[in-house]
Amino acid sequence: MQYLHTMVRITDIDQSLQFYCDLLGMKEVRRKESEKGRFTLIFLAANDDEATSSEQQAPELELTWNWDPEELTTGARNFGHLAYRVDDIYATCQHLMDNGVTINRPPRDGHMAFVKSPDGISIELLQKGDPKPSQEPWASMDNTGSW
Repeated sequence: MQYLHTMVRITDIDQSLQFYCDLLGMKEVRRKESEKGRFTLIFLAANDDEATSSEQQAPELELTWNWDPEELTTGARNFGHLAYRVDDIYATCQHLMDNGVTINRPPRDGHMAFVKSPDGISIELLQKGDPKPSQEPWASMDNTGSW
């Protein structure tokens, strides 16, 4: 068995690509549009997974955009979350925060943070290697909302 991808439904392609690609640094590796099914599939890979994605089409995040409007109500905790390892948890969170993303669970421990995508999907960010030493403003920042 091989893990291939996780699919999440999105409501706005541009907003989602700005979050996942521009802010989190993922790369769009392929796209499929289905006139008959009235949907667009966009496959993303994390930087460190790009070569493997190219060779095996895995591991990837599949963004599914249905052309007919629909209300998405299941992006909360019942889905769980996506998790990504990052080189610098503090720099990643600062970059996201500088671009209007709420840090729902700040990296007070220098190891883990949670944010949400534009469609309410929880994203866990984990520090690569050992936790970073605790530092402000993260150490005293309160949780915001849910994750």
